[in-house]
Amino acid sequence: MIKPARNIFISTFFERYISFILSRDFQKINVNSIEVSRDKSVLLLANHYSWWDGFIAFYINKKLFKKKAHVMIIETTARKYAFMKYLGAYTVNKGTRDMITSLDYTAELLTNPANLVLLFPQGKIYSNFADSVVFSKGLSRIIEKVTGKFEIVYAASFTETLHHKKPTVNVALKKAKALKFEGMEQEYNAFYKEVRDRQSKIVI
Repeated sequence: MIKPARNIFISTFFERYISFILSRDFQKINVNSIEVSRDKSVLLLANHYSWWDGFIAFYINKKLFKKKAHVMIIETTARKYAFMKYLGAYTVNKGTRDMITSLDYTAELLTNPANLVLLFPQGKIYSNFADSVVFSKGLSRIIEKVTGKFEIVYAASFTETLHHKKPTVNVALKKAKALKFEGMEQEYNAFYKEVRDRQSKIVI
């Protein structure tokens, strides 16, 4: 497993670069505001539909949550984009024993209230308008290890150009009520479908 590396100069450069490319390539990023506790870490669960997803979540954390951001990514991606480790990325190797190490590391991160961890429960990139979001089973191990020490926030994001040349990202956030893994997938999907239906009814 590749762990995050902290270098203030490299991190600051890429933080500014991400802000630049988001403002350059998107018309706007809309997101509703929610409050989270200072005394608990945040587990951000989001749908995964594009290369941009992690950067958009990074922007949201900087704007709203203001915590130390981390994201789990597959190791091949981390080796291709080595700079991501300076932005809090750490790796997972699916189907190997190393995967348990990554899951336990995630749980360890969530014991620190200063942290935010971004996970994509689907584990792969799917269409932005997929019918549902299927949660991978590894999430249950994380939740069982640190129940009560963190808050779960759902994020459902949809991107469309509509009447602009550049796309607009609409991100809906909602705090989870379910405390066990078994209820989270159903709760998330009810939220996801509500947001997707609202997005599909936009008329300009």
